[in-house]
Amino acid sequence: MFEQVNGKVVKVHAGQGVVARTGAMLFYTGDVSFAPHQIPGAGQMGGMGGLMGMAGRMMAGEHERTMLATGNGEVHYGFAGLETHIVHMQPGAVLRVEASRLLANTAQLQSSIVSVTSSGGGGGGRGGGLMGALRGAAGGMLTGAGMFTTQLSGQGSAVLLAHGGFLELQVGGQYPVVVDPQAFVAAYGNVQTELKTALSWRDAVGRGSGEAMQLHCVGQGVVYVQASEEKL
Repeated sequence: MFEQVNGKVVKVHAGQGVVARTGAMLFYTGDVSFAPHQIPGAGQMGGMGGLMGMAGRMMAGEHERTMLATGNGEVHYGFAGLETHIVHMQPGAVLRVEASRLLANTAQLQSSIVSVTSSGGGGGGRGGGLMGALRGAAGGMLTGAGMFTTQLSGQGSAVLLAHGGFLELQVGGQYPVVVDPQAFVAAYGNVQTELKTALSWRDAVGRGSGEAMQLHCVGQGVVYVQASEEKL
């Protein structure tokens, strides 16, 4: 499991394997080796034609390149001086995090890439598949936020990145939690997300901001928001 060193650095024993974005390793002690790693689902549709091929190329370009660390040693991770936050996964819970805002995770977690509009509580949900991917792509282009998110589940832990610090918003009340997509970091638990247009199409295209497109979060869990709209 990861341990917090300070607000911007975490450490972990490489033991059973750690997946981290390329360039995040600061230093390590002991006998540790590193190898390229690919998130399952990244680019799996890239060889297909038409709309499927387009969605595959979008998906392939959305995830960050990652490295797998293994061995008997301790690795320290951080990235660009950004704030870090550790999420310890519980059985049955799902973590969906913007690809650029995931620093690292323990390798035993199951990972995949899903469109932002298919973020149902149990995996899938409405708006999934190809059309969900394309709707997520359209929303991502309008907001400047990610078109796809990395989904993690199982036993282990993950480390999030944020610019300006983290806010933890509880989801589960009478009303949805509505988030600016550019400030969204991750959703944890049984949280469904849906990207909605708040203004007219013309205004949304003209502004391309979180005020034009809003991410509605319902269900039970936590939404992590960074105290900034800056892309990572």
